[in-house]
Amino acid sequence: MCTMSYSARLDFIAEGLPIILKSAQGFWNASRQLNQSPREAGVLVGFAEEEAAKTLILLDIVRCPPAQVSSRVGRIVKKVFYDHLARLIYAEAQSWKPVDVAQLQEYVDTKRQSHYLEGGMNEYIMPNWALYSRESVMYVDIEVYEDGKPQWNDPHRWSEVTMGTKPISLLLTEALSALGMFSRAGVRATADVWGAVNFVDSQGHTEARNLTHALAARLDTEGLVTEQANESHVHAFCDLWQIPMYSIDFNKIDIPLEQLKAEREAAYWAEVDYEHYDDY
Repeated sequence: MCTMSYSARLDFIAEGLPIILKSAQGFWNASRQLNQSPREAGVLVGFAEEEAAKTLILLDIVRCPPAQVSSRVGRIVKKVFYDHLARLIYAEAQSWKPVDVAQLQEYVDTKRQSHYLEGGMNEYIMPNWALYSRESVMYVDIEVYEDGKPQWNDPHRWSEVTMGTKPISLLLTEALSALGMFSRAGVRATADVWGAVNFVDSQGHTEARNLTHALAARLDTEGLVTEQANESHVHAFCDLWQIPMYSIDFNKIDIPLEQLKAEREAAYWAEVDYEHYDDY
């Protein structure tokens, strides 16, 4: 895809979008048949979420201005499309409401850290939650905490966490398909409309709203909206589709253990000082 011409790349993406959507729907539909196996159903829901996220990643390649896409497509394909953490963040990000690209990057930064502090006094050092929960429901594994004592991870204990409702990424992907964006003409219309603005810094809600309305009008004018489209699809299209993320850095941030321990100790003493002050 990286070496394709601009036009050939759009055609190739248009070919792949319905295939990815069908795969995501297959995982979701299969998960609904496993009422007696919630852990296994949860695994399939996770697969559906990540598959659907792939369509959103590809559509951001489509939304990228022609003058910039050639310099970005390689990174997007290698570092985002094929990366589990990036796909999980992409899926979750569809529900966020940042004011602009700069704030969106800040949101993503909190989700791409290798470890973080958790607990009422930040007493626990935890691994990246998106990756940890993904792996924990899939595999039996041996976990070792700070005390050095190994213990078994039982994936069945995650059953209630992973069942849930249809992922937002899949709901949105189905909506975009119903509105005609997964056809060759729909992909080209998306590229023409969104390619007029480069989302890199202060661009945000206002620009995205205007472009969304412009694309909706073009899809309607060209007769691309399918018979399956309904009000819920329009709602998802207008309210859930995140501003383009082609300039966002998704690489995992490695947080040194020493830094986490120092932050934990600082949080502890801050709480002690606060309680001591409160006594007076």
